[in-house]
Amino acid sequence: MDLDELVTAIGQISSDPFALKLSALLSTWKDDKRDAKELENNVERFIGNTWIDIKEEHKKIYSLWSQFRDDAIHGIGGMTMNERLYCFSLFPRWDNAHTEEERKAIYAKLLANP
Repeated sequence: MDLDELVTAIGQISSDPFALKLSALLSTWKDDKRDAKELENNVERFIGNTWIDIKEEHKKIYSLWSQFRDDAIHGIGGMTMNERLYCFSLFPRWDNAHTEEERKAIYAKLLANP
């Protein structure tokens, strides 16, 4: 599951305002300066400090997040750059990066050394 698929799945599971905020947090991460570890910390903090009204929805969303976190973030060290771009849905940003600085920012975001 890539990041965009996670966001879509969360939206399909729940329309709770906190679930929508979580989806927005995940989506906006792709364009900000935070790296994958910061994403993990922010999402864990967000999920730990909020509660989706329907317990089963909360459980499903946390399960999906945990699977993504374990596969993508905890497994990032063994991935190629293409695998990282795919998992974090960053191919469009990579393709639109026109300067070396923009590409270096993506490397840093994905905890990769250029």
